[in-house]
Amino acid sequence: MHGELSSPILSDALVILGAAGIVIPVFARFRITPIIGFILVGVLVGPYGLGRIVYAHPWLSHVTITDPEALGPFAEFGIILLLFTIGLELSFNRLWAMRKLVFGLGALELLVISSLITAFLAMLGQYWTGALGLGLALALSSTALVLPMAGTRSPVGRAALSMLLFEDIAIVPIIFLLGALAPYAGSEGLDGLIDTLWMGLLLVIVMMIGGRYALPKLFAQAARTKSPELFLAASLLVVMGASLATAAVGLSPIVGALIAGLLIAETEYHTEVEGIMEPFKGLALGVFLITVGMGIDLSTIAANAGMFAVAVVSVLTLKALVTGVLLRLMGARRGTATETGILMASPSETTLIVLAAATQALLIQPGTAQFWQTVTAIGLTITPLLALLGRVVARRVEPIPDLSEVDMNSGEPRVVIVGCGRVGRLIAQMLDKHDQLYVAVDSDSDQIEQAKRDGYQAVFGNAARVDALDKLGIETAPAVILTMDEPVLVQQITRKLRSNYPDLSIIARARDTIHAAELYRSGATHAVPETLESSLQLSEAVLTDLGVAVGPVIASIHEKRDEYRVQIQQGAALEHKPKLRTSTLKS
Repeated sequence: MHGELSSPILSDALVILGAAGIVIPVFARFRITPIIGFILVGVLVGPYGLGRIVYAHPWLSHVTITDPEALGPFAEFGIILLLFTIGLELSFNRLWAMRKLVFGLGALELLVISSLITAFLAMLGQYWTGALGLGLALALSSTALVLPMAGTRSPVGRAALSMLLFEDIAIVPIIFLLGALAPYAGSEGLDGLIDTLWMGLLLVIVMMIGGRYALPKLFAQAARTKSPELFLAASLLVVMGASLATAAVGLSPIVGALIAGLLIAETEYHTEVEGIMEPFKGLALGVFLITVGMGIDLSTIAANAGMFAVAVVSVLTLKALVTGVLLRLMGARRGTATETGILMASPSETTLIVLAAATQALLIQPGTAQFWQTVTAIGLTITPLLALLGRVVARRVEPIPDLSEVDMNSGEPRVVIVGCGRVGRLIAQMLDKHDQLYVAVDSDSDQIEQAKRDGYQAVFGNAARVDALDKLGIETAPAVILTMDEPVLVQQITRKLRSNYPDLSIIARARDTIHAAELYRSGATHAVPETLESSLQLSEAVLTDLGVAVGPVIASIHEKRDEYRVQIQQGAALEHKPKLRTSTLKS
């Protein structure tokens, strides 16, 4: 009995963990995104792959997914964790600054694309209600795949984020609209939508107000125990509680996950939460991608290759053109508009949800839904190729400066500034004022173009790749300064640089003292916490305003800064020493 209950679960878990253990390192070795690998694994081990011959070869049940539908909750959990981590990278101030893009560009993009697809399908003979359902479904783009590729801070990532946020918000009224259009629907569709909107709005307000007071106390208690297990439990409690709350009032669970991430991002514990949730997010996202692959029937695609090819190319081309044109009309650069348009042509995982809702409402036939589900699965599979194509075409449309433009053969070492934003430019100004050579590197082409126009020595490059920094003369550089407001990335680059260049001076920007301690553990020579520096500057301003002599004030500020630096370094060194874990003692 025990074997009967556990065997299917264990075999499915073995397949998933085995896929993660094989796909990620193999694809990383060839510098290919593991997204394709997970989808291919899903095709292989799913019901349309090896699952077809399980009855003839029973031993294959140990390397196939025996119950694909059972993976649905895990796939949804992966999307929830993804939106949660995206929320951790954002802030309410940043979202407020993006409101025009979200409700302007995002709304316009969804409206125009869905209208064009609806009109085209209606011309082909699809009844208008079914055409509308298909138009809304196919107009959506993949949050789960696009944002990890584009990020949230590059011009492409910001544009994509604004449109994807609106799509995530719009999914609820779309579902209710399809229900209202159903042949048997009465007035309940509109009434249900209104109820969901006011209850959802009230819940969001309660979460935002309550979370600002409750979350810092919750994570402070978890931090005092110094138990990573308790910290993980608190993080999962927050994200799952918020997701269940929004689902209970009819909103999508991912809305609650995003709000939970935004609330934690406002606390001083966001860096720790990001680090502790990262591996779980990757594994859960892998489960989602495997379920996408399991929905692809290669034999059906081969038998109708022409139809599927026309459908995929037509939808992707239309979405890319419309998105690119809208971005250009709103002032985006040619390269940014081109790359974003091609990347946003990707279909969405929520497309499958909308197609299911349209089928349940009897707006489209099951066969039609199956066809477009396959088209969506194909589109999701080639999303990494769309990202690559977008970068290549964007470079052709608008060439950007690269590392080869900098003459590093002058024989004089240069300080390398990673990041060409506000902080990086100020540092460059100070170095230039004191006749110190420097070169700034950034992966944001818009930042580089503007910096070069403003007279800075700036080049395009991805600092996360050590070989890119090698071209900038990192071996002879007197120092590397990491200025990005991306805690995880700064920590990763610091660790790589220290590993490859043991004697290099690494000065890194930190969000707070906790992040600074992590950077010291990773090998930073100096880590400068923003919160500490702002406090010292405020102290200097008030003391001088009160009439205290400038000299003693500056001296005391320097003394206090050195005191805190020593405390942070000593704390990082103590935490870095091996110590017995509580779980080990208990065992």
